[in-house]
Amino acid sequence: MALKTLRALALAAVFAAAALPASAQTTEDRTQDRVAFPAHKIVGNLYYVGTGTLNSYLITTPQGHILINTNFEETVPLMEQSLQKLGFTWADVKVILGSHAHGDHQQANGMVKDLTGGAQVMVMEQDVPAMKGMKSPAGKVQAIDRVLKDGEVVAFGGMNLTAHLTPGHTRGCTTWTFPVTDAGRTYNVLIACGGLQEDARLVGNKNYPEIADHFAQSIAKYKTLKPDIFLASHSWFFDLAGKYKRLQASANPNPYLDAAGYQAWVANMEKNWNTLIAEQKKAIQ
Repeated sequence: MALKTLRALALAAVFAAAALPASAQTTEDRTQDRVAFPAHKIVGNLYYVGTGTLNSYLITTPQGHILINTNFEETVPLMEQSLQKLGFTWADVKVILGSHAHGDHQQANGMVKDLTGGAQVMVMEQDVPAMKGMKSPAGKVQAIDRVLKDGEVVAFGGMNLTAHLTPGHTRGCTTWTFPVTDAGRTYNVLIACGGLQEDARLVGNKNYPEIADHFAQSIAKYKTLKPDIFLASHSWFFDLAGKYKRLQASANPNPYLDAAGYQAWVANMEKNWNTLIAEQKKAIQ
């Protein structure tokens, strides 16, 4: 499907931005996946360019910009609107990263690579098979220019982003951490890959036998990370709508500063893991 057609199909969603929920965004709501959300500065050179619940981030540098999560191909026009609102173009994007190899986060990698004129696409090695097998409705090739390993640093334009392997949601689920400076202060930013669904099959999962161990490893790793600013691949992990609303009312203190929210998110994941393991082991006895 041509980008011009995608733009036309997305117009209603663009105009729907004003109707976004102003209340807290703390429960899963997939109705906002294809709905525009206001593009805005989070802190320093870090900006939000995603939809209501498919979270995408732009990190600007003097050498070009880094985009995390391209989302669905059909939502690319919404991201283009966000970039334009912030004063950027596709040509400014030089690096494409992602959270994990699911279509709602990385389906548009090939399309966006073309739009940027050849931005480098980087993928965690454990997600490479899934990325190569991901279907593109527009028929784009899911190119991978660099394969990342756990703990590897993507250094570009003076930014250093660390790729943390946090498997479970996918085998190559990638959590990003990096410092951002604003008004002379440096903040540690974390963009979490994916959470543990309340109905996840951890015991006897034939499609992903090691899933329970992988989530356990990820929870242990999350406990070692100490972000000032907690973001994620989906809005309900960190209440995007609520924080954006508070940001409009007052940027001091920045509502995205939420170390406590991050700790609560990790604690809830661990609690959910223990509950699911106990229930599912009991069910097969």
